[in-house]
Amino acid sequence: MPPPLHHIHLGRIPFHATSHLQSLLRASFLASKLPSTTSPPPPPPPTLLTSVFEPTYTLGRRSHSPPPALLSHLSTHSHATVAATQRGGQTTFHGPGQVTGYVLLDLSTFHLTPRCYIRLLEESVIALLRGYGVSGRVTEDPGVWVDDGDRGGGKICAVGVQMRRYVAAFGVGVNVHPDLWWFSRIVPCGLRGKRATSLREVGVGVSTDEVAEGLAKALAGRLGVDVVEGTVQGTGVIGAQEWREVVEREWAAVKERTERAEVPLAVVREREMRVLAEGGDVFPPEITGAF
Repeated sequence: MPPPLHHIHLGRIPFHATSHLQSLLRASFLASKLPSTTSPPPPPPPTLLTSVFEPTYTLGRRSHSPPPALLSHLSTHSHATVAATQRGGQTTFHGPGQVTGYVLLDLSTFHLTPRCYIRLLEESVIALLRGYGVSGRVTEDPGVWVDDGDRGGGKICAVGVQMRRYVAAFGVGVNVHPDLWWFSRIVPCGLRGKRATSLREVGVGVSTDEVAEGLAKALAGRLGVDVVEGTVQGTGVIGAQEWREVVEREWAAVKERTERAEVPLAVVREREMRVLAEGGDVFPPEITGAF
């Protein structure tokens, strides 16, 4: 019987703090799989890290060399972190109002192929949505989609993973009640002409904390295991003092970036929303193609 899924809800937190914890957990999983003449260290338990990030645009492996104009557009003028990652896919947004779930586990423990694992993530989100009376579906495009009235279908959840020696990392981003303006500044996941939506957009009022808990239960159900509440210190990969220092350092970086911004965020948003309302495009003219 596989061990239970440990759910660690980090709440509102800078992206790089969660990313650091994910890297430590992934390294611990991989160390347990190294061939050794002595007994290898035991792996961590299957772990779900749920976070509500400060505004962050993450670049998948297919968008690691974006145009300089895009980087300036996303970071200088929007108060957002821009981070290259090792997950699959292209560019997406994480921020307030969205629950990001990073899943760290060994696929072989659950007898999963990579393809089956991605489908399991999608099915977990669909089960989560069903609990709120929302019908989610998968299409030929990645992620989970819903119908949102007369505006047609919208993407409510992004899916992007990395796998190494059957150890999975990264996971899903479920839109609960984010400001969808952030998504209008990019081509989400490279899907031109498609739009993002959220639980709030389809009439569901719910908190990110509740969705994080629901995601853990749905994922554990699909894995066929129980879910238990975990802690950062309980992972055994980082001490309490070191974790506090990581989080404090990343919050200081967020504050510094905000203070350095030339134009207040509210001004940028108002200006671009006006352009969008008039049917315009907020991308700099030199930016073309998918990203």
